[in-house]
Amino acid sequence: MLNIVFLLNSWLTSFNQPGLCITVAMLLHYFLLAAFTWMCLESVHFYLALVKVFNVYFPKYILKCCIAGWGIPAIVITLVLIINKDFYGNGSLSESHPYSNFCWIQDNTVFYISVVAYFFIIFLMNTAMFITVLLQIHSVKTRTQKTSRFWKQ
Repeated sequence: MLNIVFLLNSWLTSFNQPGLCITVAMLLHYFLLAAFTWMCLESVHFYLALVKVFNVYFPKYILKCCIAGWGIPAIVITLVLIINKDFYGNGSLSESHPYSNFCWIQDNTVFYISVVAYFFIIFLMNTAMFITVLLQIHSVKTRTQKTSRFWKQ
């Protein structure tokens, strides 16, 4: 959906309808945050599968992932809309190219908080999960080598 909204964005902007532009910008923002959130959920699943291998059971695990994956971005979008719906709008890259219009976040502060900071938090969490998994794999390898040497002796 992110790709479809992104590709249709400039065409829909050409209709010069403020409500349509706000909707397209909001959808683009939502699906971008949803992609980031699902990436984070994948790293959590990666951690659970490779580090917490045994005795890990979460009732309705997929339902909880879906609520987080689709719900957290919806909360962010709702907060932005509640604060000011005019944060979304038509931003022309240049006046000499009328087809370069693009519906997106107009306020830099909102962009840095709701996109860049959001991505940075998820990037840090993914990095932490990745390092944890690597350390776990390394410790298993070390223990296996020690056990192997013990049995050889």
